[in-house]
Amino acid sequence: MTKFPFDSVLVANRGEIAARILRTVKSLGLRGLVLHHAADTSAPALRLADGIIAIDGANPIAAFLDSGQIVEKAIRAGAQAVHPGYGFLSENAEFCRAVTNAGMVFVGPGPEAIDLMGDKVRARAFVAARGFPVAPSAIEDDDPASFAARARALDVPLLIKPAAGGGGKGMRIVRDLARLEEELAAARREGERYFGDGRLYVERYVERPRHIEVQILADQHGTTVHLHERECSLQRRFQKIVEEAPCAALPVAERTEICDAAVGIAAAAGYRNAGTVEFIYGGGSFYFLEMNTRLQVEHPVTEAITGLDLVAEQLRIAAGEKLRFGQVDVQSHGHAVELRIYAEDADREFAPCTGKVLVWRPAVGDGVRVDSGIEEGAVVTSGFDPMLAKLIVHGKDRAEALERAERALTQTVLLGCGNNLGFLRRLIGLQEVQDGLIHTGLIADHADRLRTPAPSAAVLRAVLAATALSSRAVREAADAVPRLHAAIGAWRN
Repeated sequence: MTKFPFDSVLVANRGEIAARILRTVKSLGLRGLVLHHAADTSAPALRLADGIIAIDGANPIAAFLDSGQIVEKAIRAGAQAVHPGYGFLSENAEFCRAVTNAGMVFVGPGPEAIDLMGDKVRARAFVAARGFPVAPSAIEDDDPASFAARARALDVPLLIKPAAGGGGKGMRIVRDLARLEEELAAARREGERYFGDGRLYVERYVERPRHIEVQILADQHGTTVHLHERECSLQRRFQKIVEEAPCAALPVAERTEICDAAVGIAAAAGYRNAGTVEFIYGGGSFYFLEMNTRLQVEHPVTEAITGLDLVAEQLRIAAGEKLRFGQVDVQSHGHAVELRIYAEDADREFAPCTGKVLVWRPAVGDGVRVDSGIEEGAVVTSGFDPMLAKLIVHGKDRAEALERAERALTQTVLLGCGNNLGFLRRLIGLQEVQDGLIHTGLIADHADRLRTPAPSAAVLRAVLAATALSSRAVREAADAVPRLHAAIGAWRN
């Protein structure tokens, strides 16, 4: 049993990931603290926590990005370790340094690794210099004056990316070189707006690629292992929405190559704790995309096929413990699928939705897990990311996992706030998805087939009748006795 050098952990996050981390923290006998902003109402994480640290700021997101305030209040609350979750400050090297300088343990990699892999240009150069495959590219920092010309020489299609980017922000596909300068300028503006850094790089775009990523764990004693790969190709606006483990399309030899490359990249970087190395895969070739120096949203599918608790492993590594297993011990069992439940309208280009959660009844059953950040009565606002919950299913094979996913989506009830449950059902039901013929552009290619179908005349009449009868005024009018009939009194024929 691990003897932790800390007895209290602050989860510097919110929503479903805060609740998920707290459950493991408490299962290990540690005290769990969590951040809270007044904009969050009825958050499940608040009930799970042993202590709540109130934060404030110009807006909710600014509060969760205020590293100085968070570190100061964490010390005051007696936190001895900080788990950043994902998003917010999870890949901020200065936050990592501030936590460790304050005498607390940062549950994640060191600031040097975050700095290296957080800069996409430096990361690509680092990986390429060590012989790992990267897509042909042009990097602005190499020679800003010739950047556009070097990008043009790669020929179309091209993918423009901010050097400090992530989450799909600022990324643009160019298929017409006449628009290259215009798209470069637009991507630069977005990079400056989202990341405060307008530097760019351009790489040859792989058409209809698969997005494959490898989960790694590395301790502080030189051991690095992979926990197999995940398929993350179902995306909208360059953001993942459905993830699977393992990837059903990878031949054994290529699976081994990709997983070994991920371990090699992490080891070369002196990485420790949990991380994910991402690749683009197509035509039998794969290229390094980026490394995320944190826990991933989709980590539950890896937990489902390996039986490991990744947060527990993160905490043990942060405590200085050696990994309790080697590569040969990490076996993959069955197939898992994760579906992200968002407060968004897929028919309006995935525009965020707001509203009060009136009914929330997540699915239950064999092989079903739901990581949720909401409960009935909660108010979904535009102040945070629109992801509400994650539905994770596990089966003996991909066919059973998809069948359970379809059933679980049908059983899940979320009323009061617009959401993508119907969209996910239609997406999972596509024959291309069932057959595993997926790629990062599939959702865009089948946008028309994925739209909400128009209701039939019979359904429309039933909905209108139910809506009318839900009005008290309509019911009273329907039940009222006309004055002439009321004047008859109790007379009966």
